[in-house]
Amino acid sequence: MNIQRLIAVSLLPLALALAPLWSMAQASPQVSAARASFSPQEIEALLAPIALYPDALLVGVLMASTYPLEVVQAERWVKANPGLKDKALEDALQPLPWDPAVKSLAAFPQVLQMMSEQIDWTQKLGDAFLAQEKEVLAAAQRLRKRAMDQGQLVSSSEQLVKTESAAGQTVVRIEPANPEVVYVPTYNPTTVYGGWPYPAYPPYAYYPPGYTAGAMFFGFAAGAIVGSALWGNCDWHGGSVNINTQRYNSFNRSNVQNRTWSHNAAHRGAVPYRSQQVAQRYGRTQPPSAAARDQRYRGRTDTAPGGTQRRNAGGVGGVGGAGGIGGVGGVGSPGGVGGPGGVGGRGNAVAGADRRSGSSAGGNFSSGMHNASAFDTRRGTQTRDYSSRGASSLNSARASGNFGGSRAAGSGGGFGGGRGGGGRR
Repeated sequence: MNIQRLIAVSLLPLALALAPLWSMAQASPQVSAARASFSPQEIEALLAPIALYPDALLVGVLMASTYPLEVVQAERWVKANPGLKDKALEDALQPLPWDPAVKSLAAFPQVLQMMSEQIDWTQKLGDAFLAQEKEVLAAAQRLRKRAMDQGQLVSSSEQLVKTESAAGQTVVRIEPANPEVVYVPTYNPTTVYGGWPYPAYPPYAYYPPGYTAGAMFFGFAAGAIVGSALWGNCDWHGGSVNINTQRYNSFNRSNVQNRTWSHNAAHRGAVPYRSQQVAQRYGRTQPPSAAARDQRYRGRTDTAPGGTQRRNAGGVGGVGGAGGIGGVGGVGSPGGVGGPGGVGGRGNAVAGADRRSGSSAGGNFSSGMHNASAFDTRRGTQTRDYSSRGASSLNSARASGNFGGSRAAGSGGGFGGGRGGGGRR
């Protein structure tokens, strides 16, 4: 037992000395730069659930995805006001403080529900659109052509599918059969495009209520009378999004003349951009990476009401600093080993949003790429539980003497205090 303790004591300073170097390596600019760009395969996986939407609705989703916080707020508001339709809905939307792109989706509750429940996907989609607009639109065209080759994307009473060529480029357009009524397609992205060519990047797939998993059925939800709600257009040949100013001004009761869509950072809220380049483009100072936050706050504590100190661990699952090593006491039985404190969950940038799981009543969303993020709606309650459990463990360790204080003669002092819980950020 004494040998184990001596080894632990000798290794602890080395571990603490190497930890900052590890954090600095994790936060290196090269890693951040590599992470900032999406590969064509990743973009296709992100576009798979919406590439077959009518052009105007697809563009509406892309624009709104750059404001994930407001998407969540809008979905909650629409759910709380199910009776608002058509003109009454437009009137009720006017005083609300959201970006017009988010408001335009209020006529499509099922689309807002998908985006809100799967907010991790929504944020990635918006990040890709902001940083790589041309690549995103090109990916949508590749997916549409595959669906046509499979015989899945065809004209119907709900929508018209057209192909046109210009400057050696062929594009596929999808337009509503009735310009005033838009139907939301329902399909399985894992089958509608044929065999998926990128096993490492499976398509994101959303299964709405009542959908039979594995089916290749291509159908439509109930049509929505949209009026002027959808005002975005796609310049497929130029690789950009533009605005139908007549429809935009009618829906938003404004007098905008600029036909080029531009992201409004004021509606981004507390949601960080994926890269420094995009943040700087919109006049934002990008917050430090999670690893950098770990380094900045490592070892710092704050004092909670009642004088209880809590470990302030920043970043993703930040771990509190190591407890002090007990001084040498009298001969006695060895002290207990401090139990590990709770690890702080990732901070949720969508403050105040409902914490709903991806398998809630609304539908399921699956992908081999679906990773937890600051917007993982499954983590809110769990994060709070971890934080409370960590603080409780820390206080208990101090009270029991197992947090690395000096040892009284005749009893073994605790070695290596309990790890600090994920404290307040």
